[in-house]
Amino acid sequence: MTREEKNQVIDELTNVLGANNVVYLADTSGMTVENTNKLRRICFNKNIQLRVVKNTLLKKAMEKTEKDFSGLFSSLHGTTAIMIAEASNAPAKLIKEFRKGGDKPGFKAAFVDSDIYLGESNFETLVNIKSREELIGDIIALLQSPAKNVISALQSNAGQKVAGLVKALEERAQ
Repeated sequence: MTREEKNQVIDELTNVLGANNVVYLADTSGMTVENTNKLRRICFNKNIQLRVVKNTLLKKAMEKTEKDFSGLFSSLHGTTAIMIAEASNAPAKLIKEFRKGGDKPGFKAAFVDSDIYLGESNFETLVNIKSREELIGDIIALLQSPAKNVISALQSNAGQKVAGLVKALEERAQ
């Protein structure tokens, strides 16, 4: 690889890293070509970018961004694949699902909204983190629950009593 090609890769990685808040580092060493292609296909279908990169080029790209990726530098050894996604837990769930057929890909580290997660001990935490969409769904469900209770109360006998009470108050006001 020439110096110019390396600089192109670094610039491209810098742009990708700067534009995304969810970056996972995975170990794909020892995976067969068949399994690697299967992983790439699943990533593509789940809108997760997967790319195997040289550690030195990735480190230089991380240093060029305005984000603090320095906590990930200790994980840059061996074969490294970066996984870029919109949802913070999507790569973790994909890795967990894919591991049902074996122990690869390995989890090295993750950068999620400026937080750094290192090693397998933090992997389950990442799997259990709710995505933005899941949190919004939970909030909507919580907000709908009291409204549903009020509506059902108004539709039952209590609703008729409330309507009668409102009518009586209106008649008094006149």
